[in-house]
Amino acid sequence: MDLFILIICLTILAETTFITVKKYKPMRSGARKIYVDTSVLIDGRILNIARTGFIDGDLIVLKSVLRELQLLADGKDNEKRSRARTGLNNVAELERVIEVNTEIVDDGEGNKKVDEELLKYAKENKGAILTLDYNLIKVAEAEKTEILNINDLALAVRTEYLPGAKIKLRIAEKGSNRGQGIGHLPDGTMVVVDRASNKIGKDITVEFVRFHETSAGKMIFAKIVRG
Repeated sequence: MDLFILIICLTILAETTFITVKKYKPMRSGARKIYVDTSVLIDGRILNIARTGFIDGDLIVLKSVLRELQLLADGKDNEKRSRARTGLNNVAELERVIEVNTEIVDDGEGNKKVDEELLKYAKENKGAILTLDYNLIKVAEAEKTEILNINDLALAVRTEYLPGAKIKLRIAEKGSNRGQGIGHLPDGTMVVVDRASNKIGKDITVEFVRFHETSAGKMIFAKIVRG
């Protein structure tokens, strides 16, 4: 019984700590309002983006968006039901991310379509719509409403090279492991080349094998192209 009580106490302490952190998360006066579309919540990449701290505004989820997700989650289509439930879970996770403010806004029980509500609120509050919906993007562009598209972000930060790509590279120094040589791409990315420690100062053709990315940057592993 003592062990059971201890577990309950620890659970309450953990929840209290989380609530305290959320309570004292800094609020930014006048921050830009970013209205999150259903498609983004289902997609889920917004969670990782939010955790990086790069989002420069408050994320707003309209209740009409939640209702749309709920209708899909209660529907008969198994795939849509599963994706909608994932979207609802992602809303809850976003509210727990301390690097960004996420707010649920009640936009009433009107019969307006979700897209119309998003456009209305973004215009009235000079905000932006975060979406992956092609049709919504086109309407927003026509109405001069700012759009944030996660696919555009992914394209902007994707690696310029892919495994199998071949380039000329100057080997500048030995690597930390035996036989390795080190070169650098024009953007400063380190390339570790296997069996190139005897090629220092030479320009050789290498083929990219794999990429390793961390918060500290990107590293590429490559091999010498023979012949």
